[in-house]
Amino acid sequence: MSDVFKTIATPASARFTEKMSRFLAFIHPVRNADEAKALVKEYTAKYHDSRHVCWAYMLGPQRMEWQLTDNGEPSGTAGRPILGQINSFGLTDVIILVVRYFGGIKLGTPGLIAAYREAARMAIEEASIIECYDMAEIKVSFPYQAMNEVMKLAKQPGITMSDQAFDNMCSLSLRIRRDQAQGLIDRLNKIDSVRAE
Repeated sequence: MSDVFKTIATPASARFTEKMSRFLAFIHPVRNADEAKALVKEYTAKYHDSRHVCWAYMLGPQRMEWQLTDNGEPSGTAGRPILGQINSFGLTDVIILVVRYFGGIKLGTPGLIAAYREAARMAIEEASIIECYDMAEIKVSFPYQAMNEVMKLAKQPGITMSDQAFDNMCSLSLRIRRDQAQGLIDRLNKIDSVRAE
């Protein structure tokens, strides 16, 4: 399974009109469900005068965590088409919110599905899609004598260091692409007295 996933760099928005109903679509990068729900709360308050604020989000490099709502629209006419566009573009760690201002003409089920799908697609196309990597964190503990050997491995390209503590017993955290993590752990554990996990 690949450790590469697609998300967006910055928020974007789009506007779509169908039979006098206005659909305002907003896409945001999010790291977790709490961030997504905070945006739902923010947009619901900001657009309190609208008829509906429908949304869907997808989270995680493996795209396993998601949620959606039709927010009063007929079941399956808003949240599913929005999520469908997230899936079509293969995105994750994003939320799309679509605000609808009713224009007085009913769109019917097929019309609503098409309108929410189009609004979501337009917002995605306004965004800058980027590729990211699923990262793993490795905790390393080692005696001071092993410092040079550990640091030689830790300073390789694609590895970032944090939480460093150097004393008689040293420790540090390393971040590396998930599909490369086991190889680094194996190399570190071959060094005498080093423990990496």
